[in-house]
This record gives sequence, C-alpha cells and structure tokens, in this order.
Amino acid sequence: MTTVVTTAAAAPERAGKRAASFYRAVWRWHFYAGLITLPFLVLLAVTGGLYLFRGQLDGLIHRDVKRVEARATPQRPPSEIVARALETLPGKVVKYMPPETATASSEVTAYDANGAKTVVYVDPYDARVLGQISDRGTAMWIVRQLHSLGYFGPVARGIIEIVGGWAILLVLSGLYLWWPRRQSGGVVTVRGQPRQRVFWRDLHAVTGLLAGGFILFLAITGMPWSVLWGAKVNQWANGQNFGYPAGVRVAVPMSDEHLAHAGPTTWSLEQARLPESVGHGAKPIGLDAAVAAFDRLGLTRGYVVNLPSGASGVYTGSVYPKDLSLQRVIHLDQYSGKPLLDMSYADYGPLGKALEWGINVHMGQEFGLTNQLLMLAVCCAIILLAISAITMWWKRRPQGSLGIPPLPPERRSLAIVFAMLAIGGVIFPLVGASLISMALIDWLALKVMQPKRVLT
Repeated sequence: MTTVVTTAAAAPERAGKRAASFYRAVWRWHFYAGLITLPFLVLLAVTGGLYLFRGQLDGLIHRDVKRVEARATPQRPPSEIVARALETLPGKVVKYMPPETATASSEVTAYDANGAKTVVYVDPYDARVLGQISDRGTAMWIVRQLHSLGYFGPVARGIIEIVGGWAILLVLSGLYLWWPRRQSGGVVTVRGQPRQRVFWRDLHAVTGLLAGGFILFLAITGMPWSVLWGAKVNQWANGQNFGYPAGVRVAVPMSDEHLAHAGPTTWSLEQARLPESVGHGAKPIGLDAAVAAFDRLGLTRGYVVNLPSGASGVYTGSVYPKDLSLQRVIHLDQYSGKPLLDMSYADYGPLGKALEWGINVHMGQEFGLTNQLLMLAVCCAIILLAISAITMWWKRRPQGSLGIPPLPPERRSLAIVFAMLAIGGVIFPLVGASLISMALIDWLALKVMQPKRVLT
C-alpha cells in the first residue's frame, strides 16, 4: 500500500522543510513495506476471501460424499459405520465425526497401511461408503494451507508472520501519509480519470482509509497462528493461566500428549495436555457408548471424536462452531465413560477469550453472513490497494529506475522513522530482523548511488 498524499515538490511548501523531510522518510519506508508485503497480501486476500465461505464451497464441491438424503429411518451405530469404512480402507481409525445435520454424511479418519491419513465418508442411514478423500485434502483445506503457506514448512510460516507485522506498519504509515495537508481533494473523494495518476493515488488513499482499520484487525488477529510470535504468546498465556481453562487444573492424571496432537483445536488450547484413563484392565466402553455420552452431555453436533491412542488414552469430543459460547472439549475415560475434563469458552482465561473472539471474526464466523461479507469486502479492498499501488508506481517511476521515493532533505528523519518502526520490530522479532535487513539494503544502495551523484 504505497499511499502518497502530496507530491515531493509540494510537501516542503505546505509543511516546512522538517515536516516535508519526515513525510518523505515515512513515504520511503511505506514504499519498502509495500514492496515486501504486496504479493503475499494479494495471496492472503484471495485465499482468505475463498475460505470465508468454506462450508458452502466444500459442501458444493464435495457434495457427492458430504451430502446424503434425509430419511425417517434411524441412523446406524457409529461402530457399524466405522466397520464399513475399514472394509474400504483397512487401517487404524483415529477420528470419527457423527453427521452434523440430517443431510450430512459421517466421517471416519484412519491411517492406511502406508501411514497416510484418509477420510472415508459414509451414509449414516445405511452405512454405505460414499467415497474417500485424503485427510485435509478437501478444496477448502487446500485453500487454508495456501493461505498459511503450510505446504512450505515453518520458514514459509515465518514469512507470513513477517508479512503480518509489516502490514501493521503499512497501515499506520499509510494513515500518516493520508492525513489531510490543506489539499482540496483525495481525502474522501477520488479525483481525475483512470488514465491519470491522481485518480489512482486518490483511489488508493480513500480505499486505505476505509479498509485500513479492518486490515489492521486481520493482521493482528492472524498473528496467533504465526510460527514464532504466536507460539510464544500461546505459551506465555497458558503458562500464566490466561489461556487455559480452569478445568485443566483439576487433579486428574495428565499425559504428555497435547490437545493439538489429537486433531484441530482452538488456538488457546493447543498446548493443553490430555488427561489419562485410569481403569487399565477393565473393558473399554467402545465408540457407541462414547458418542452416546457426548450427546447426553449436550456436546453440539458437528463435533469430532478422537479415539484413544493407547491403554491410557481418552475419548475426546471437541466442537468449534460459529457460536463461541458453544465451543467445548470433553475428555472421557475410555473404561468408565466418566468425563475427566469438560472445557468450554466460558472457562477460557481473559486473553484466551479475546484472542478466540478475534480469530472467530477473522474467519467470518462470529456474525454470520454479515461477518463473511464484511471480511470479503476487506479482502477485495486489499486487492484494489495492491492494483492501485502498482499502477500509481508505474505512472510515477522514472525511466530505467525502481522508483524508490526520494531521500528526505534531513537524513536524520530516516533514523527517526526507523526508530518508530523498531517498536513493532521489538514486539514482532521476525519483523524486527527483516526491518534491520531492509535498513542495511537501503544503506548499501545509498552508498552505491552517492558516487554517481558526485560525478554528475
């Protein structure tokens, strides 16, 4: 987002040499921030906009396996559905998902003989196998992995963290550049025609003004998933009892397994440890009784059941619906069926609640269709900002030059702006490392360019 409110020539006349110098320094770093983040922000906007409608799109794309005809006949027991799935895909079952609605299929997740995890979809009314898809192989899971660069490992996830931090700096610097300086237009209106640079400058500035706060929100609420900052904040929050529910503190035997290892879970519970079943030697209750217990305890349909991983394992029922108040995780002793832990959103610590609310809005879940459409509009605004920034730069850049904004008359302005940006670098260490790298590149570029200016 390379927002320019006044031209370099007009700035000194309007605000004085010192103010113009600071303006140019902010403009220069705003340009660098856009240069770093632009392609990634477009990727995040496109994939994020699609993922907002994951339920609708996955239901449409995979309707042959995810949708069934509602019938008056009773649904088959979970154990029978799992048995039918294993006939098609022999292996070890790790997860079972009862049908969320009368027209939804049951899902059985299992490891095959080669260790690959696959989801088998079964009609709950007649236990007929409908088909199978590799685990996290649905269209929207692919979009989600692209959104987080999950396909490319932790280094790529670190890039997303850097982009998120720079996006925050981009919005704040863009707001400063937008701030009215006696100009008659381009504050909340767009002047000129598409063939003129002023049109794209005004379009960029006004779009940034309208969407900037939302972009800031998306950047901040996306940080909990980041590879370094998110992991450390999660660890700190839970270690201070700001994230873990109070239920984790009850006196039951705890294993070294974490809830995140059992399957997808809410961010603030990723490091929550699983309890242990203690009735070794007794007969396990079985999947049918476990599902019946979860229903009896009022776990909202759409929940997933993770099966015990061993003799000390537990049945874990978890659900993360659009309504935050219905988020819940229950662990059952696999021998007695007794609830060992029962955690809900109401049990989260204050930081956990705030972050989960932010994540829910970020994903377009909190306010239904209104939430989805609002976040979609923000995604479209990000794409428009990128297009207008590129067009504006192309029309402004000198022939044969990268078109970096000119240096400020007072070089110390660069140092002042860098010091202000460094605050964000302290909060987000990976952003700080990239900030230092960018400052070195800028310094080296200036050293290379200086002799050329002397010769001319």
